[in-house]
Amino acid sequence: MSEADGFAARRAWVREAIRRIEADFQRSSDTHLIPVPLPGFDGITLYLKDESSHPTGSLKHRLARSLFLHALCNGWLHEGSTVVEASSGSTAVSEAYFARLLGLPFVAVMPRGTSPQKIAAIEFQGGRCHLVADAGALHAESQRLAEALQGHFMDQFTHAERATDWRANNNIAESIYTQMQREPQPCPAWIVASAGTGGTLATIGRYVHYRRHDTRVCGADAEHSVFFDHYVSGNPRLTLDRGSRIEGIGRPRVEPSFVPGVLDAMVKVPDVWSLGAMHSLSVRLGRRVGGSTGTNLVAALACAQDLKARGTGGSIVTLLCDDGQRYRQSYFDDDWLRQHDLECEAQSDAIDALIDRGEWPAELRRTWRLAGDLRRPTQETNR
Repeated sequence: MSEADGFAARRAWVREAIRRIEADFQRSSDTHLIPVPLPGFDGITLYLKDESSHPTGSLKHRLARSLFLHALCNGWLHEGSTVVEASSGSTAVSEAYFARLLGLPFVAVMPRGTSPQKIAAIEFQGGRCHLVADAGALHAESQRLAEALQGHFMDQFTHAERATDWRANNNIAESIYTQMQREPQPCPAWIVASAGTGGTLATIGRYVHYRRHDTRVCGADAEHSVFFDHYVSGNPRLTLDRGSRIEGIGRPRVEPSFVPGVLDAMVKVPDVWSLGAMHSLSVRLGRRVGGSTGTNLVAALACAQDLKARGTGGSIVTLLCDDGQRYRQSYFDDDWLRQHDLECEAQSDAIDALIDRGEWPAELRRTWRLAGDLRRPTQETNR
């Protein structure tokens, strides 16, 4: 084959790969927007953008699709490329799905202690798992492995905020505003999302500014994560010696894809309250949701209180990130919760009282952290 023929063949393969991804998107309907009544917050409506209905069951399906299109259009992937990612969770499952769609090998680099259930979910989608002893070495090992295999390291934590076209092109923000058009309060007063890579928050925040919407954007952070503190301090070198217990969100270092300048506020939620909210919401919906959805719910209730304090009312949209069935052996297992000091029955009951009667739990007010343009609930709120 001549050099010219080789270029033509590679270009044809990329075009076909993009067609396959776009065709897969067309075969999938948009994710649902679910209203959740808030009896304790008169004049305020809450909606959940249900990202668990994607083919791979989580919000990370959008990210994986964007990362693959970004890599293809940049010329980083070719026929036979091995795709490598540092992930032991939903991103790896979703990237394995798209790699299989394109006929490419996929390797997820993950800590040696990753659960067999997670490994099985990735392998079900056609990927294989590369286990490492040092969780802090995942990034470096992913780079090394990609070079050794002459493949491509997707690097979600670097590319998430730039891989998605934030101006439009069916991104999650455009989808939210389209679905809200016929609602009583069609322009959300707040959109709330938690940060894993930070890419979803970047997309939403940029879109809001670009379209000049009167919407504020709130980031939700987990207990063992540096994103909130980076938002407050501006220090990009913050680190922790442990990872988040709320799967899919929170990071022990400030990732390149986290863009604090697009946010109007942040809420840092203690893990036990994230899980309490998760259990409360699961009962209300009649289906299980994951821990990050609980984190989002607590932050959304802070935004509801802000609207109540301002006397303005309005709508709030947040994300249902993934299906709680993935956590039946952890967050929904009483023994697991006891072993990790995360028993949350009292917190779940308190979230019920907050949603139904607007009664703010004193423990939550004492232990969470708020920053930015949010009015804090006070003791007078309960009177």
